[in-house]
Amino acid sequence: MKVWVFCEERHGAPSPTALELLTKARELGEPSVFYVGEGGDGAFTALGAHGAVEVHRLDPGDRLPAAEAAAALADRVGDARAVLFGMGNLDRDVAGRLAARLDRPVAANALDLFVEDGAHAVATEILGGTLRVVKRIAADDPAIVVFRPKAFPAEETGGGMPEVVEVPLPETDAVMRVLERHEEPREGPDLEAAEVVVSGGRGLGDAERFRLVEELADLLGGAVGATRAVVDAGWVPYALQVGQTGKTVKPKVYIAAGISGAMQHLVGMKDSSIIVAINKDPDAPIFSVADLGIVGDVHQVLPKLIEALRSRGEG
Repeated sequence: MKVWVFCEERHGAPSPTALELLTKARELGEPSVFYVGEGGDGAFTALGAHGAVEVHRLDPGDRLPAAEAAAALADRVGDARAVLFGMGNLDRDVAGRLAARLDRPVAANALDLFVEDGAHAVATEILGGTLRVVKRIAADDPAIVVFRPKAFPAEETGGGMPEVVEVPLPETDAVMRVLERHEEPREGPDLEAAEVVVSGGRGLGDAERFRLVEELADLLGGAVGATRAVVDAGWVPYALQVGQTGKTVKPKVYIAAGISGAMQHLVGMKDSSIIVAINKDPDAPIFSVADLGIVGDVHQVLPKLIEALRSRGEG
């Protein structure tokens, strides 16, 4: 049976989350992608390499595509096993509209999807990530599931170019158009894709001292992250927030500087391969998930670490 993956185009390429979801779709059935964007051979080849058998492309032009995408998708998924979405704004908008059209529930914040006793079951976390639970979907197929980022690895299968089906833009009652776009400029590696992330918390004291985090990240070739408190204080833009209401990251190395470890933050980084925590409070919750803990004043530890890295680079 078909398993659909919703994919929003990002800078001419498939969204990273869609490539991750194709890993799960291959396990559940025959992966088909509903692609919103201009597309192109490069984007479609990447989807095929991750297991997509066919790609249905909807080019919205200058329209906000949620209503049209939901209408077109509803016409195609009636006999499918499941429809998988990421946590992007468009993903969630379309998932809700599709659920209304098909009269199906939406299982959100999912970490896994599997069949249990003949029904779809969704694994997720509650209470700030402290408890893993399984919810069974009692409704008929297709199951509509919204997944958290990094729930699955994006694994290539060596597949070739998928079949591409052009989807006509359906007429809807309300047409909304994009009049202007503005993208905040980004410096350094992509936070969600970086292999090293250095994050700072309120323990750094002020925006000026947060520059220590940026300096360390630059030396390590990593990305800069921050807690919600730092973002709310205006030290750095929201795009750098790691946590339940920010980005979910899964780097090889995550360095938490001056971060106490509120559950809201831990949800977004606790699955990192190696976690290094720096905090003067030995009882800080961040140490409960750390592989290496440094109990000390972050204002003393970071400069010494930066100095050591610089001296090693000069040697």
